[in-house]
Amino acid sequence: MTLTKKSGHLAWCALVALALARQNGDVRSPAQENLFLTRWLATALKQRRFSRDVAPDIGWLLKQGRQQGISANLTSKLSYLWRSCSGELSEQNDLFRLTYALETAKDMHWQYRLLSDREWTGRYAVVLSAGVNGIYLSQTNLDAAFDDDGRQINLLTARLTGNVAGVMKLFNRCGWQAEPESGASLPHQYSLMAGDGLPSAEPCHPLTT
Repeated sequence: MTLTKKSGHLAWCALVALALARQNGDVRSPAQENLFLTRWLATALKQRRFSRDVAPDIGWLLKQGRQQGISANLTSKLSYLWRSCSGELSEQNDLFRLTYALETAKDMHWQYRLLSDREWTGRYAVVLSAGVNGIYLSQTNLDAAFDDDGRQINLLTARLTGNVAGVMKLFNRCGWQAEPESGASLPHQYSLMAGDGLPSAEPCHPLTT
């Protein structure tokens, strides 16, 4: 079994365990959900239920659950891990996969903003901080980037700050590529392009910041 499949299997088992706990009435609130998953992950790590290859995944998720509590949104992170490792995302259209990547980044405490033309460029443009994990898109550019079926038809420009390498991996696992624009008139500017689906060989670890 490849590392990709091992990571997906871990996420699937955790989500199934959570679903059963909900069905049994053991989990009824977000707080109970976080507590259940944190305990499940801790037990899985202690009892070595899964390959040691996915120990970094378990350790990272466990740390998130313990430090951030409900705001860690472990269910969403596990769902991302499952979808990105199983290939399910590759069956969705370009816009869906981009939206999924953006929502996942937000769950991982990235700042995401849609900027108006006034905020995007010119004297009133929003000033970005290189030290903040942020994704910024032009509303006008986004509106023109997709057809009615959610397929990319025009280049999509983004401004990325912070741990750009980490978010580029997230985009890649959702079937998108982010390439720096050479000679761009604005700082932190990248071109986003829909790829041919998810890479099958790359491990699907959660996005760390």
